[in-house]
Amino acid sequence: MTDHPARPAHPHRRPTRRRRRTLFGVLAGLLLIGVIAGTGLALDRSGTASRADRADTTALPFDLPAAQVLRAGPHLVFAHYFPPYPLSLDNQPAAHDYYARNYLTPQGEQGRHAAYGGLLRDRPLPVPRSPGDWQLADLEKEVRTARDAGLDGFTVDLLSLAGPNRQRVDLLLRAAHRVDPGFRIVLMPDMTSLHTDPRTLADALARLAASPAAHRLADGRLVVSPFKAEAQDPAWWSQVTARLRDHGIRTALVPVFLDFRANAERFAPISYAFSSWGNRSYTRQGDVPGDVRLAHALGKKWMQAVSVQDARPNQGVYDEAGNTATLRSTWNHAISDGADWVQLTTWNDYSEGSQFAPSLHNGHTYLDISSYYLTRFKTGAWPRIVRDTVYVTSRVQFTDTRSAPLQPRLMRPRPGTAAPRDQVEVLTFLTAPATVLAQAGTVPHTYRAPAGVHARYLELSPGRTKAVVRRGDTTVTEVTTRYPARRTVTVQDLQYYGVSSRR
Repeated sequence: MTDHPARPAHPHRRPTRRRRRTLFGVLAGLLLIGVIAGTGLALDRSGTASRADRADTTALPFDLPAAQVLRAGPHLVFAHYFPPYPLSLDNQPAAHDYYARNYLTPQGEQGRHAAYGGLLRDRPLPVPRSPGDWQLADLEKEVRTARDAGLDGFTVDLLSLAGPNRQRVDLLLRAAHRVDPGFRIVLMPDMTSLHTDPRTLADALARLAASPAAHRLADGRLVVSPFKAEAQDPAWWSQVTARLRDHGIRTALVPVFLDFRANAERFAPISYAFSSWGNRSYTRQGDVPGDVRLAHALGKKWMQAVSVQDARPNQGVYDEAGNTATLRSTWNHAISDGADWVQLTTWNDYSEGSQFAPSLHNGHTYLDISSYYLTRFKTGAWPRIVRDTVYVTSRVQFTDTRSAPLQPRLMRPRPGTAAPRDQVEVLTFLTAPATVLAQAGTVPHTYRAPAGVHARYLELSPGRTKAVVRRGDTTVTEVTTRYPARRTVTVQDLQYYGVSSRR
């Protein structure tokens, strides 16, 4: 593969062009790592994360049901897989791999991303170098991570019909079948980057459909779920499904819309289910109940978008997610409004800051929290909390930042998003009431937290945040944020960072 991965044109991802890799010497690599450290984006000294990402049955506040239990019902949970950002791009040590050299620093890729301080603010949880077919091994690792969190599969973004991103789709299908034949891959043609004709697309889908990992309904229909389906009209999609029939493939079309209400009725005759890409602010979820009702009234299933947050330096915009408020709100809507499926948006689109996958700055925090809601969604019962756990989320800088020396163009709140806020969230999962002693920077807080799930908000202060949960004289769990909040920064980073007391 080339050193620089291909990236798409996309309405929610800024397009870029390929360039050849610039060769960096040892001194240049060390210099770039120093710049990364100055931004607050430094790796651990070892170049890897402090915890392995292997399944840990004690890492969650509850006991996750076995896969056969979670898969017994009709509710499915997928995560949107974005091929440009696999665990590794070059199988190099994390301290000086392609992410470190080119995506996490303003000088990367010959300064292409200098205007916005670098392409990314986070990266996949670093992995050690692998012998042999390391790309397949890394994808198998991602499948295991998703499977062990309770997910049914990935919706994979088909950005192109040739090249590195297309090759990763082939590998992902192989990896899924090798790791777990029950783990499904939904083919999702990305209609913001695929400029093709129905016959060519159908022929490409037919080749991918030969994999046993490609998701099919119980009646054998291949699930095809185009992103921004409204980029082509229903007649165009009917030509795609007709061509697939020529290949002997019956299709269940599950269009994902950017504007669901404007397209629902005209797509209803050709669709099995509907979905919307959704939005990333906890104050903008009010349309979800009506969307689900409309889909069901038209006789279609509904795949609900569940999201963490959204911050895009390269597009100069971010949403106010309210710590985990957006995550919990979108999950609660999926549960209470009667969604049939869920799509986590996204598994690994680090250029949007929307990742659920274990990452350098969040560990497993968002995926672990999602497993709790996923269990309720799939089984119909809230899991019993058996291990006291506390999650802390906060930004590492303040929203009123007016300047960043290494980032000339700053992000602004997306129009209509929630009002920006500077808060720490202490999210407790407790087996019984307890006292929480928290310290945000130098500011102490003490409060009584109830049994169950409880969120408490504290004002963000410079420094790290620590939360200690006590019953009587006994500390039952505690956690300290790994990254301090700073008033002075070199690049703008408005993602929420997460940490768990059980990881």
